[in-house]
Amino acid sequence: MSPSTPDIPLPGGRAGRIEWHASADQASWIAASTQAIVKAMREAASAKRFVHLLLSGGSTPAPIYCALSECTLDWPRVTIGLVDDRDVDPDADGSNARLVHETLLRGAAAAARFEPLRGTGRSLHDAVRAANERFVVGTSATHERANEVGLAVLGMGDDGHTASLFPGATNLPAVLMSRKPYALIDATGCPVAGAFAHRITLTPTGLGYARNRILLIRGSVKQRVFEAALQSGPASEMPIRYAIDLPGAPLQVHWCP
Repeated sequence: MSPSTPDIPLPGGRAGRIEWHASADQASWIAASTQAIVKAMREAASAKRFVHLLLSGGSTPAPIYCALSECTLDWPRVTIGLVDDRDVDPDADGSNARLVHETLLRGAAAAARFEPLRGTGRSLHDAVRAANERFVVGTSATHERANEVGLAVLGMGDDGHTASLFPGATNLPAVLMSRKPYALIDATGCPVAGAFAHRITLTPTGLGYARNRILLIRGSVKQRVFEAALQSGPASEMPIRYAIDLPGAPLQVHWCP
């Protein structure tokens, strides 16, 4: 489907900063979203020897990652990183690294280079420091600088958060103002964070390095939340607004009922 805004009225200056892609059902949404990711990756690869892809966790993107694993890409040239992760070991329940391993890194896609944010036995503070060092310095002499991100795949919560930028998080103002790509966030007391209050997350600065950004959402509730995010208001109240407001390419939003 060609880009458009949602069918419901969406006043506010942010409407011009998105491209809305609506699918009729889950199957067509998976196909359209997967195709969009492949297209963005191929375009980035035409300009760079290696392509960096940042992925979000959660149940929403899982079927798309499964479909993406079957797509033809030059996977050895792809470095996969994470938008955020919880304070758990990479193979534990609730780990976004585990989700990526189980859904994407199989078959031909297993040839991609994967850089989890959390290491087994590593503290969250050490994980943040290592992620920032890797992002700035790059990964090795054979890989280009990690901060040249071709695509970031995002999700959005019912509270308007994206990555692990939760409204009301204890240190959210400092994280939003950080000049580092990754930060530790304390979401204690934020209901949407659940049992995983302490996390490592991409900051708005880090998200700004992405050449393209895709948001994957489903259902009428998420549509209404996104409609609210397009209205006037501070980004700190609905951090998905940072993804909308960033300069560069418009945010690509893929939605289905």
